[in-house]
Amino acid sequence: MKSSPIAKHPATGQYGRKPRRTAIRLLCQFYNCTAPDLGLRLDPDDTVAASAPDTVATSGPDQYEVPRSGGDGSLEQRVDAARRSIDRTLASGTVSTNQLDLIDEQVLWARQQYLDTPPRPMIARLLDHLAIVEDLAAVRQPAAVQVRLDELTAMLATLIADALMKLGHLHRSQTWYATARHAADDSGNTELRARVRAQAAMLPYYYGPLEAAAALAREARFIARGRSTITTAFAAAAEARALAKLGNAEHAQAALRHATVTFEQARTGGASDHDAFGFPERRFRLYESGTLTALGHTKQARQAQEHALRLYPTRTGIDPALLGFEAALCLAHDRDPTAACRLASATYLRIAPEHRTTIVQERARDVLGALPPAARTARAPQELTEILALPPGQM
Repeated sequence: MKSSPIAKHPATGQYGRKPRRTAIRLLCQFYNCTAPDLGLRLDPDDTVAASAPDTVATSGPDQYEVPRSGGDGSLEQRVDAARRSIDRTLASGTVSTNQLDLIDEQVLWARQQYLDTPPRPMIARLLDHLAIVEDLAAVRQPAAVQVRLDELTAMLATLIADALMKLGHLHRSQTWYATARHAADDSGNTELRARVRAQAAMLPYYYGPLEAAAALAREARFIARGRSTITTAFAAAAEARALAKLGNAEHAQAALRHATVTFEQARTGGASDHDAFGFPERRFRLYESGTLTALGHTKQARQAQEHALRLYPTRTGIDPALLGFEAALCLAHDRDPTAACRLASATYLRIAPEHRTTIVQERARDVLGALPPAARTARAPQELTEILALPPGQM
């Protein structure tokens, strides 16, 4: 009969075979220790066993004896020591529920501040919150805790990406949106996965390519399929306005109808109206305005713009200005270039200097781009061009 790797001596009953060097090396690497730490007795002339785990030799004859049961460093003792070590690792990696709740509160506050805080100082605050989350996520955590940390990472990364987009840092914005999608996917939260993609569609919507905006919004709708949620309405509205700018009127109108029905079914109001991760009616009307304006339905677009403006609080961000530029585009479509440029100029000058970022400048230039070439040399378009050329401090 073939003998076992470790066999008893027939006379003494003691274990006489030694574990192989490869096994010793793997054990040392697993427990991050040396062979003596594992209780393995060494030959007097052995110089390898006292070395660090990453330098234990892997060749040559077996040199280590497994101690007899009950002696110092017995297998039972080593098993118990390993268990205690793992328990300590689990305990040190656990974040208390109270600690996570406090971080949630801080991130929610940041999401509320985001609505009216200029992007540059907001990025600094978001990075501070993200550093706290990252420190916790870098340590081994239980699955439930890791999910919450992934969700927080996805939210903060999305807002950082959005702020960078406003500032015109397009490449950085794109990479942060990718990070947000990665974190959202890692969390497994279906609603969040769809939300991050719908939000990310804004970057190609404003800066191109429009096909990417439509694809991201469509992906968000696919992830959230079968759910009548605010995120589903947001994704459909994002797809509608991207398709409208692409000239796909039929599918844009279908997506807008779906967004409207879903929004009416899912709308709740309340605290979510004051959250950057909410999609209140004023935001829905902004997307509706963008779709209708691109389709050339200027009368309906104006109704959506007026409805939305009535819903915005006094202290807010750039959304009312974006609606003003949409109204100016409607005037341009209605062949009133002078009124269009005057409205765009007034809208731009009403924006606080710290909010006059790249995104609003580009939206104002969209008005100039919608004018017939012959009309761009008139006084009102020239004044708008000059206003946009001045640094914010000189206005």
